[in-house]
Amino acid sequence: METPNTLLEKIYGYSAFREGQLDIINSVLAGQKTLGIMPTGGGKSITYQISGLLLPGITLVISPLISLIQNQVDELISARVTATELTSALSPEEQEKRKQEIYRGLYKFVFIAPERLENEYFYSFLSQLNLSLVVIDEAHSLSQWGHDFRPAYLNSVNYIQNLPQHPRVLALTATATKRVEEEIVDLLEIQKVVKTSPYRPNLVLKMEHGLSKKQKLDFILRYVKAHANEVGIIYASKRAEVEEITEFLVANNINARRYHAGLSDQERTEAQHAFLYDEADVIVATVAFGMGINKSNVRYVIHNNMPGTIEAYYQEIGRAGRDGLDSEVTLLYSTSDADTQRFFIDHSENQSPEFRDVQLNKLQEMIRYGSTQMCLQRYIMRYFGEDIENCGRCTNCLDARPAVDETKLAESIIGAVLEVTELGRTASKTTLIDILRGTLNENMSWTNF
Repeated sequence: METPNTLLEKIYGYSAFREGQLDIINSVLAGQKTLGIMPTGGGKSITYQISGLLLPGITLVISPLISLIQNQVDELISARVTATELTSALSPEEQEKRKQEIYRGLYKFVFIAPERLENEYFYSFLSQLNLSLVVIDEAHSLSQWGHDFRPAYLNSVNYIQNLPQHPRVLALTATATKRVEEEIVDLLEIQKVVKTSPYRPNLVLKMEHGLSKKQKLDFILRYVKAHANEVGIIYASKRAEVEEITEFLVANNINARRYHAGLSDQERTEAQHAFLYDEADVIVATVAFGMGINKSNVRYVIHNNMPGTIEAYYQEIGRAGRDGLDSEVTLLYSTSDADTQRFFIDHSENQSPEFRDVQLNKLQEMIRYGSTQMCLQRYIMRYFGEDIENCGRCTNCLDARPAVDETKLAESIIGAVLEVTELGRTASKTTLIDILRGTLNENMSWTNF
């Protein structure tokens, strides 16, 4: 008789589970609605895969991205586990063919996007299957307090709860604040929460402030050349920046590939393949790349721009060092990046005032991270509700500059801004500096300074 441990060794080649994995599997097998919160690289996929293999029927996996779904299906197939997908990337004829195969029980795992549950015809089909387990991957997308809220995820809850088979439910996520965790528990009526520490002590967090666009390019080139025998990811907020950085690196003889949503499916697939099989040293990408990518030897991640939330940032840097070895992650921090993130918020599909407020608050927290003097690892852990000792290795921990009390200067700056405002005027940074220096031009007659 198969057990979780025998399957772990036979299929994955591991002799022991990581922290939390067996607890999640045992909870699912016991019939409890379960929420698993484990850091990126913590082995969440093994928990649903072994659970599904030990249950008699089909496991339905709800996942947010086609690229993620395809990667997970490919991994299962390579492990000789039957799996398929039903996504918009398939022709209608192919989708019908696969549904017939699913109905005949040819697949143990079926992957879909949450929107498919809203299709009445598909939901009727799903209700006829021998369905044992429903897995909600990236479950933070259920919560409006999550960093990547998606209405279709929230809508899927009622569909899942009304399935006639009453399948077991497992929700998985890498990043969840206490508020997000509580909302998922409430929405899915979770009976068991298994949560492991998000702390990744092998990640060395670095930050560079105030670099111009050219200085960022020069920094990236120097860094990549200094790590010539290592694999890395460079994230940029905009497609145009991905193109620019990639062209700059290639022009300087770096084996780099690009990845963003504006490329064709074939180009993205080729870039992902080159990255996974070490045919490229560097991949330059928007956040469209990386989710679910199981590559253990990524030694560094560089963010050319500030992400919009700490959750997104920690998930993205978590793609480094999945083998447990030391890896370095660097944020090229610029306050002007906040304008880009506000633009994304203003043009998101969800325009409810509540969602906007949540995202703006998360952005403000990211801005505070960029200016903190605290240990960078400790700041992030506190955000997720955990405290640790200073890591001793991040930019702030290694900053040997003497502390300087700038309270009086700050008070003077605030006072100048307030006086200008009270006069009903606006002033540029240059004008404010002149005011503080006492060198304001005489023709600025509106001032009382």
